[in-house]
Amino acid sequence: MSEHIVKRHNKNLLMYHLVLSLKYRRKAVTTSVGNTLKDICQGIEERYEIFFLEIGYEEDHVHFLVQSVPPNCVDEIVRVIKSITAKELFKRHPEVKKELWGGKFWTSGYYVNTVGQYGNEDLIRQYVEDQGKTYEKIFEGQLKLF
Repeated sequence: MSEHIVKRHNKNLLMYHLVLSLKYRRKAVTTSVGNTLKDICQGIEERYEIFFLEIGYEEDHVHFLVQSVPPNCVDEIVRVIKSITAKELFKRHPEVKKELWGGKFWTSGYYVNTVGQYGNEDLIRQYVEDQGKTYEKIFEGQLKLF
């Protein structure tokens, strides 16, 4: 279970399940890109008070289970995640920028859901963690052309 964040004048436990989709729903999140994304998010944790509890991804979207503090509203959290990850991913993986026609990495929208510690945190955590595994299991035994 997640820990409460204790500040000078408050104690809180604010968790969000975020889903961000790639621009044009392009299938550009490979294992390498996903690992780089997780690495970038560790840097975000060190600089901002946005803590990534889980990160899961499919080829065309990414799920985040994040915890933050009250001054960081959801829009601010999403803005920080989108801007930093896009810039760094394009820098570290130029092939992704080419695949997205040199444009933006993320769509302009996002999905957000609040997560309660005593109800659905474990369920959401497992769901985010399992992203991509179902697809791999389904197509694991399928013949490959190349």
